[in-house]
Amino acid sequence: MENFGFLEWLIIFIVVAIPIIALIDILKSDFTKSVNKIVWIIVVLFIPILGSILYFVIGKKQKKSQ
Repeated sequence: MENFGFLEWLIIFIVVAIPIIALIDILKSDFTKSVNKIVWIIVVLFIPILGSILYFVIGKKQKKSQ
């Protein structure tokens, strides 16, 4: 059995952490349209890495200004 190196652990962490951070941010935020929150949750759950990146690039602009 091969041991994971630093790079492998870093990749695993990124693949797991980015969607979790995105989901937490989505759940804690208010959006201009309530349906946007549901759509972003579905996108991040079904395509985690790409969905998370899209959320941080596009979705953050859809949040209500506080």
